[in-house]
Amino acid sequence: MANDFNDHEQTLHYKSLLYELLEKVNENNSFGSILKEWFELFCQMNGVLHASIYMKDHSEEIRCRLTESIGAPPSLPSFISIGHSNHILPEILDVDMQLHIKESPLSIYNAAVRFQMDNNFSLIMFFEKPKGTGSELEKSIKGSKMESERFLNRLHKLFDNIRKEQQYKELFRITEKFHSSMNIDNVLAEIITTLRRVYPSYTYYLMLSNDDERNIDLPIKDLEFDSENTVAMQAYVNGTIQIEDSFTEKNTILYAPLRGKQGVYGVLQALAPASVIFPGDEVEFISLLANTAGSALENAKLYQQSRRLISDLQLINETSHRLNSNLRLSDTIQYLKNQIERYFHATEVGFIMLNKEHGEGKVLPGSSLYFQKESGKKYIQFVKEKIKKERDSLFIGDLNNNCCEAFSYEYCSLMAIPMVHSNSMKGFCIVLQEKPYAFTFEMYKLLQSLIHHSTLALSNSMLREELEKMVITDYLTKLYARNYLDDAIANSMVEEKEGTFILVDIDNFKRINDTYGHQAGDNVIIQVANLIQKNIRSTDIGARWGGEELAIYLPGAPLRVGFSVADRLVKTVQEQTTPSVTVSCGVSYWNIRKTEEVEMLFRRADRALYFAKNNGKNKAVVHEQDLKMMV
Repeated sequence: MANDFNDHEQTLHYKSLLYELLEKVNENNSFGSILKEWFELFCQMNGVLHASIYMKDHSEEIRCRLTESIGAPPSLPSFISIGHSNHILPEILDVDMQLHIKESPLSIYNAAVRFQMDNNFSLIMFFEKPKGTGSELEKSIKGSKMESERFLNRLHKLFDNIRKEQQYKELFRITEKFHSSMNIDNVLAEIITTLRRVYPSYTYYLMLSNDDERNIDLPIKDLEFDSENTVAMQAYVNGTIQIEDSFTEKNTILYAPLRGKQGVYGVLQALAPASVIFPGDEVEFISLLANTAGSALENAKLYQQSRRLISDLQLINETSHRLNSNLRLSDTIQYLKNQIERYFHATEVGFIMLNKEHGEGKVLPGSSLYFQKESGKKYIQFVKEKIKKERDSLFIGDLNNNCCEAFSYEYCSLMAIPMVHSNSMKGFCIVLQEKPYAFTFEMYKLLQSLIHHSTLALSNSMLREELEKMVITDYLTKLYARNYLDDAIANSMVEEKEGTFILVDIDNFKRINDTYGHQAGDNVIIQVANLIQKNIRSTDIGARWGGEELAIYLPGAPLRVGFSVADRLVKTVQEQTTPSVTVSCGVSYWNIRKTEEVEMLFRRADRALYFAKNNGKNKAVVHEQDLKMMV
């Protein structure tokens, strides 16, 4: 023997050494480190030089894991199986134990002893009996086995209590952290961080049921309702813990629902490697953590939903207030476009009005220029046909998957909301984004509300501009009215440096009325008016002067340019009217070098027209006072 004590003294000495080991139990020492010290002490007390310990705890069913060795070869197996078999050691000191060890490297040992504790926790020590020890070694080991089992049982319970205390400290800490954060990403990150700290050997995944984009790198899986993982779906639907045992993979998967008071927000998946039975106390801790996390997720979601709702209401209120401030139609559309781009991260925004008679779509000014292009018009046509058929708004996550067209769409995400006023669809709003599924359903509902509140303001802006246009527009020719022309020229004389005025009269107009009728006469006036519109710039002004007389004002245009426009109009009218008619033009001019009144400009043009009419008609004439400005 390795010592000279008698049996009783040896036992007392061994017990005192075990108590010293128990005094080392604290959060800073691990179970494995103290177990190693006990193993070395046990071997020393019994004169064993070569030995290995395999441990079986409540997480194992038929396997033991190699824990410690003294003087053992490196080829020892990491695990051994325990069961009922005839393949046993040559000599067993613990006669109730049988092992699967045939053809195993463990055959280097010739003896074994098992230390059995509570909670199905046990240690099996394999060792080589020194030669010549015989019954004396057996007596020594059996004598210290009882005290060792008491020690190990006590040690296991102490560390189990420490572990549980640490778990609940973690639970308390994470609960405090959850309550201090209303950020969903922070809550999810804290779940994974805590579990990795408490159970570092496990693998974790968050299976989430929502479509929110996560901004952090976390092990997240989508929880799909048509998923083949029926166990995960059962945990989600029932709101209860589910455990899936995989004997082939030698692991156990736990599914803990992230449950709040109002629903389940996902499932925590925990994989325990090299285990077939998931430890009960760990199931309890993970379940408590999942429930706490579920409540925190719910609070964070409700907080974010309330903030989003406030933001939505602010958007609608701000937009409604701005739209009620009598903006021009183009300003109204531009403002709405900017709001939609900012809140919905949209790439293209278009407002399309439908023609009452033909149902054709007109892109309103202020919309994205993309809808003026051919590629943008195919979206307009698609939405128009779809809304006409389905009589509802459109919310499409990926156009290229949703449609059967041979070509692919440049923008995948689409929302289209009809603009309805007085039970009549006036048009629709199209919102596009390049990425598929870029818009959430909450965005879609908000856009519906925004367009609903904006349609009346848009209709009022359009009606107001139509009324304004009616006041300043001649009903027959659609040219500007005389009063608008007078004001425009007066303003031009203040803001511009020069300008040219042209008075146009249809030659022999009475003969047309007498020959073809007054309706044909009106048609001739309309034809001439249309030719005027085609031959002037968008900044120029074509107006109805009175009867068969029309007028053109060219702001900022020198006399030479003005005469050229008049001369071109004379030729064009003769060539492109039916029945063919001619016109005579009187041209006058002003600039800042001479004081000028609007009436004087009109009078000179009228005299020049009179001269043209009395000298063969079908010509353009510049007033003699302005001829010197023809340079």
